[in-house]
Amino acid sequence: MKRKWTTIALIVLLIVVMILAAGIGAMRIAPQQVVAILLHQAGIQLPVGYDEGMANVLLQIRLPRVIMGMLVGTGLAISGVAMQGLFRNPLADPGLIGISSGASLCAVLVIVLISSLPVLHIDSLLPRYYLLNLITFIGACATSLIVFRLSRIGGKTLLATLLLAGLALNALCRAMTDLITFVANDEQLRNATFWTMGSLGGATWTVVFTLLPFIAIPVLLLPRLAKSLNAFALGEQEAAYLGINVKKLKTLIVILATLSVGACVAVAGIIGFVGLIVPHIIRGITGNDHRSLLVNSALFGASLLTLADVVSRTIIAPAELPIGIVTAVLGTPVFIMLLLKQKKQLRSLA
Repeated sequence: MKRKWTTIALIVLLIVVMILAAGIGAMRIAPQQVVAILLHQAGIQLPVGYDEGMANVLLQIRLPRVIMGMLVGTGLAISGVAMQGLFRNPLADPGLIGISSGASLCAVLVIVLISSLPVLHIDSLLPRYYLLNLITFIGACATSLIVFRLSRIGGKTLLATLLLAGLALNALCRAMTDLITFVANDEQLRNATFWTMGSLGGATWTVVFTLLPFIAIPVLLLPRLAKSLNAFALGEQEAAYLGINVKKLKTLIVILATLSVGACVAVAGIIGFVGLIVPHIIRGITGNDHRSLLVNSALFGASLLTLADVVSRTIIAPAELPIGIVTAVLGTPVFIMLLLKQKKQLRSLA
């Protein structure tokens, strides 16, 4: 019953956060006006006044950004739960297998090469932005594939080898990224640095609809693996005795996490702590059962990143603070508190 009410509360929280976030900005739109504009699109009229400028700002600028934030938060959080379940370690996150670092390397490479090589010069910013997204996503998938291949021995995926291969490739990608930024000029360095800090500033309806399937597939499929993840938490051999296809489970989790995180990094840059902190918080409320942990983490991740984006675009307005900085500043104290709480519990059991 507690899990059911937690899910309901998180759904309500997400709706409230979406309405409030859509109204906050240079042009203030009251919550009732946001609701009225949205319902008007569905043919429902409310006795609430608003002008056409408010509707245009909400529908063309604010709403795509809010929905993109919800999608990115959902994707990062549910992937974090899946990776923690795969490694049976609450400190694991998708970055362990090199998804983020591989995407970052490709993004920085594109940013530098586009302005350096005449053959890659593109007049329109729109194709340039989508080229960056596409190559970044390919980089995330390629890195994950390399790590996954390195970890397979005799047809089996060894988690210890997967972790070590991920750490090694992470170090290599970061070193190559540092090398590229070292030879970049000031403009290239500024663009690359801003991208690696994360931002939802490129949100448009086209980006939202492009991102949607990459988030929807893991969100729909990962909860179907919840019982398998619960059994896997007992150990690989125990899960196999219970009839779980361990090899298939590992493969599916890596593929789904790569799809989700790779797409998120491609459109929003590097946003840390969401995939690490959100599962911790939800686990403290509802327990370790992945049947509720996956769904609730997805909902809370969407709310958390949407709120973080509100902070990033308003705290130093009219400038915008990279959202990766906001999530790091907010996430680090929470993470330390969770570690201290866990340490206290372990002491009480000793």
